[in-house]
Amino acid sequence: MILSCNRISKTFGTDLILSEVSFHIEDHEKAAIVGINGAGKSTLLKIIVGELIADSGEVVLSKGKTMGYLAQHQDLESNRSLYEELREVKRPIIEMEQQIRTLELQMKDASGEKLEQMLSAYSRLNHTFELENGYAWQSEITGVLKGLGFSEEEFGKQISTLSGGQKTRISLGKLLLSRPDIILLDEPTNHLDMESIAWLENYLKGYDGAVIIVAHDRYFLNRVVGKVLELEQGRGSVYLGNYTAYSEKKALLRAAQMKAWLNQQQEIRHQEEVITKLKSFNREKSIKRAESREKMLAKIEVLEKPAEIHDEMRIELEPNILSGNDVLTIRDLSKSFGSNHLFSHIDIDIKRGERVALIGNNGTGKTTILKLINGMLPADSGTITLGSKVHIGYYDQEHHVLHMEKTAFEEVQDAYPNLTNTQVRNILAAFLFTGDDVFKRISDLSGGERGRVSLAKLMLSEANFLILDEPTNHLDITSKEILENALQSYTGTVFYVSHDRYFINQTATRILELTGQTLINYIGNYDYYLEKRETMTELYAPGTIAGKTADLSRTDVLSKTSASDRNSLSTPPAPSESLVKQDWKAQKEEQARIRKRQNDLKKTEDEIHRLETRDQELGELLQREEIYTDMTKLMELNQEKEEILNQLETLYARWEELADSE
Repeated sequence: MILSCNRISKTFGTDLILSEVSFHIEDHEKAAIVGINGAGKSTLLKIIVGELIADSGEVVLSKGKTMGYLAQHQDLESNRSLYEELREVKRPIIEMEQQIRTLELQMKDASGEKLEQMLSAYSRLNHTFELENGYAWQSEITGVLKGLGFSEEEFGKQISTLSGGQKTRISLGKLLLSRPDIILLDEPTNHLDMESIAWLENYLKGYDGAVIIVAHDRYFLNRVVGKVLELEQGRGSVYLGNYTAYSEKKALLRAAQMKAWLNQQQEIRHQEEVITKLKSFNREKSIKRAESREKMLAKIEVLEKPAEIHDEMRIELEPNILSGNDVLTIRDLSKSFGSNHLFSHIDIDIKRGERVALIGNNGTGKTTILKLINGMLPADSGTITLGSKVHIGYYDQEHHVLHMEKTAFEEVQDAYPNLTNTQVRNILAAFLFTGDDVFKRISDLSGGERGRVSLAKLMLSEANFLILDEPTNHLDITSKEILENALQSYTGTVFYVSHDRYFINQTATRILELTGQTLINYIGNYDYYLEKRETMTELYAPGTIAGKTADLSRTDVLSKTSASDRNSLSTPPAPSESLVKQDWKAQKEEQARIRKRQNDLKKTEDEIHRLETRDQELGELLQREEIYTDMTKLMELNQEKEEILNQLETLYARWEELADSE
């Protein structure tokens, strides 16, 4: 065991943040701390590293072990270049190497006992140098810089010229190169693109030390951690497994706790009713029996009711009208900013009902494409055509669509003046703005709060084509899952940019990757994209995969690519009936089958409800005196009831068949 936290408690004023939280970390273990915003995750990390003092409890780090910590925000001040800044981490190794070189020179002129002493020192230094991976320090620095998304051309840039996000990446690089025995990371993926996040995943999985991570990136957590500490209402609970395992166990545990509580409450109510009835008899024996039951009831250890979740957004997305089948058509789109050429000859087709994710590294032009569609920027060339009856709802990651001088209440009311004050308040309450919070100015809100206002406006828009730019930024995991569910049940069309791979995996029916100044199309979710990415990129954007150079010819790759995979690429269609069209037809037929099954299932459920309601009505009628004394009417209603029961049996079987046909 490398780290032990025992009964950690912390309050800020009257707010209890942590209440006797205990857990431990083993050597080489990778663990996550999860919880809603404000649960105390960053507070716990700061207590562990000593930046905050706990009100009670203790943190014990094993003797001789080192700890490294990366906070969410870094204010790195330095006159060095990127490479020089990371090189400083390796200064002890560099100085050791200089000592070795100096000894090599000195030993040429030494002899006797002095030479033996030098040889002994030389041997010790070399052994330590090898243990510290000294021969690879330069390649290690280069690998970390490139892994974190810096090109070799940027290695000479001054730290002082970097953005806040870039400084955080450099701080992360310094921490990784220092190789402490346990690393604590607070939202390490916030300023990384997808390629850099994938690199960090592999780095941490192979890291020899222990790691504790606070992150909202569920895909990242799934691939890295094997233990999860959940903070909820001040308490800590430990779950073994990755994020998905935790989520499933949490749901099962919560359901079991709620069931046990409800069963106990039902039993308590039953006993109280019996006790009341026994006492009402007003006889000595019955009163004694009542008192006996009261004593038994007093000994019951009453279960605590599982916490109600009041901090979840309530979002329902539904279009007001149905758009045409062709929602968006883009042809030959190009865009540059001065000498910075982003992309050219881009073609995109989006059909009604699709949820399309646009992905790619930072700076490739993803947000630019969304702005071009919304008319916020002019294209250099090409056409953008919206289909019939298409009504766009736009979510901007920078929230430029919000008015900084307005309050949250005014922002919603001015956009939708037909809503009453009560309706506006109810909408904002659904997005966690209550009381005087609704009168906070947009400029005073946090990034997450601004995101919730934008989502509220998006919901009210009733648009049938949602264009979303990083919709999960600043949202906690619970809010992300709520948005995912809303998009999955949304009957309109969605086109979005996101770095959140778990979100993409849950919501996307298709992925467009912007790479090598072109688009590659994948008909599937993020797992499918990962499976096919290397082959497709080598074929249509050779040389763009990080750390690799495509050395296969187009013919070689095609020979290794299945027909269905080739169909999923954004390539000029064959002049005849193309495989792309065949695949598209198959996809639409499958979507039609799914819609038909869902409609049949809904009709079956409605018919079951109608017949069950009628059966209940018949049961009540048969208890009436004027019915059961009228033999003709009685037989008629009994026959109807029997027919309904037979129909219900058939419908139950039909419903089960439809439910199993997914």
